[in-house]
Amino acid sequence: MINVTLPDGSKRELPDGATPLDLAEGISKSLAKAAIIAEVDGQEWDLTRPLDGDAQVAIITRKDDKALDVIRHDAAHILAQAVQDLFPGTQVTIGPAIEDGFYYDFARDEPFSPEDFEAIEKRMGEIVDADLPFVREVWDRNDAIAEFEKMGEAYKAELIRDLPESETITIYRQGDWFDLCRGPHLPSTGKVGKAFKLMKVAGAYWRGDHRNAMLQRIYGTAWADEKQLKAHLHRLEEAEKRDHRRLGKQMELFHFQEEAQGQVFWHPNGWRLYRAVQDYMRRRLEAAGYVEIRTPQLMDRKFWEASGHWDKYRENMFISSIDQEEKVLAVKPMNCPCHVQVFNQGQKSYRDLPLRMAEFGSCHRYEPSGSLHGLMRVRGFVQDDAHIFCTVEQITEEVKAFCELLKSVYEDFGFEEPRIKFSDRPETRVGSDEVWDKAEAALKEAAEASGLEYEHNPGDGAFYGPKLDFVVKDAIGRDWQTGTIQCDFNLPERLDATFVGDDSEKHRPVMLHRAILGSLERFLGVLIENYAGKLPFWLAPRQIVIATITSDADSYAETVKAAMVKAGLNVETDLRNEKINYKVREHSVGKVPVIAVVGRKEAEEGTLALRFLGEEGNKQEVLPLEAAIARLAADATPPDLKRN
Repeated sequence: MINVTLPDGSKRELPDGATPLDLAEGISKSLAKAAIIAEVDGQEWDLTRPLDGDAQVAIITRKDDKALDVIRHDAAHILAQAVQDLFPGTQVTIGPAIEDGFYYDFARDEPFSPEDFEAIEKRMGEIVDADLPFVREVWDRNDAIAEFEKMGEAYKAELIRDLPESETITIYRQGDWFDLCRGPHLPSTGKVGKAFKLMKVAGAYWRGDHRNAMLQRIYGTAWADEKQLKAHLHRLEEAEKRDHRRLGKQMELFHFQEEAQGQVFWHPNGWRLYRAVQDYMRRRLEAAGYVEIRTPQLMDRKFWEASGHWDKYRENMFISSIDQEEKVLAVKPMNCPCHVQVFNQGQKSYRDLPLRMAEFGSCHRYEPSGSLHGLMRVRGFVQDDAHIFCTVEQITEEVKAFCELLKSVYEDFGFEEPRIKFSDRPETRVGSDEVWDKAEAALKEAAEASGLEYEHNPGDGAFYGPKLDFVVKDAIGRDWQTGTIQCDFNLPERLDATFVGDDSEKHRPVMLHRAILGSLERFLGVLIENYAGKLPFWLAPRQIVIATITSDADSYAETVKAAMVKAGLNVETDLRNEKINYKVREHSVGKVPVIAVVGRKEAEEGTLALRFLGEEGNKQEVLPLEAAIARLAADATPPDLKRN
């Protein structure tokens, strides 16, 4: 007999050879009907696969979060079968589940196109309707290689050859079609349902190596039901409308070009937005006791070797060689070693700590061209970076103060309280386990003393220390990782940073690496998409356009502009000989928050007709000039200054 322990701690006895499906049926018919896979001692398991012996077993239903990955994996298998049915001679390679969907890579001489999707989806639906059982089979390694080679599936044969000798070779069948796969799978293709859609086709190198053959990757999305699929497609439509690259063009904020890949050309409107965010952050940091510094772009490689960045990031660093001096300089990919150099100038005392040292540090990292994505992934960026040099005893208070500042900043930008992830030691790291034990314990203690709730993100710490990462959710529910604080006992040791304690002896400071916005470029991209370009008035780069109805009002428009500029507003005039509706429509597309319409009547009465972006119809508000300027100036005041 097999003894099974359920998640609630209860136990059941099953006969030898029993399956998780037998267990589910013994509990209730409804559970057996809803079941899709099982978890056996923490490992995902087919419902019809016999249990090896005593185990802890959990039955996973379609409503569980873990179900989506299995549904998507099965959808990838169904896609592969459909493609080979419709396009004989196509080789299949790999097809995993990914976030929000799945993909499958195919080797085929003729290119796929989105026009093929309708036929492929139709065939996938037929495979679902056929309700073919997924059947797990264990094959001999050599037999599997021979069979796939016989079928002309060279990529599958290569995959099997490269598997460890100890690996069990498992094949999953769905009808006559089969594939190499570890599993698990749903009981049958019918369980997958039809809440799937093919999204796009792209090129992908075999095994991600540019030296290998180029394959064709078909992406799809799959969900537990049609309602979830429709909601996802709606989010994608919203995301497309909010794409910061499109809005950046409409709002004349920035552009990119091939001659400077991954680097931003900021236009006047965009630079006003950039400076508004930077100026806000500068005020917040000064109020929180930070000192601002500026450090070089180029430093000798010896500093990067000493810090450990050379070994970790060398392939992502831009290098400059000076032959006549026989030196190798690196363009800084981050600011940490530079800040230690400033700290090391002159003797520091415990009375100088904590020392909060901030920099809007310009960094450069080589990112592969295929990974570049507007402001979200660039090669040249600025971080709102800072390093807090403190004692061990000061860690908790500094982490607490940082988290309070971060939450306040996010609130000012319109984001709700962030989700927090605690990341501990990665496999590749510097420093001893003893030092890591101390750093992780100190950061956890600080987080808990600050009342922070966090989720564990194992193995994702920085190479020099554990970290807390902060994730904000935007207006359409997408997560963006922005801020971070990292507890580092290693770099001060490696870069010989010291302070004199109250015992007159030298000690190593703790180094807290921290950022609130992260990359300013990326944060601005997130901000633009969160607001769909309709930025809060205090951030809008073009706050007001004064649009004339007739040329009779041109002089008055210029008078209004001068008064608004004096009040600190970003304002411009539109005196073109165009109809007012055309002007209003054009500036609305450009996301100008306020359009002040002036004609002969407004000029004679000294008033403004204000139209606000997003207001329905042609609703407008007419105010005396002084009252309008006072109201707009108040609205344009940044939130931190309003509180002062």
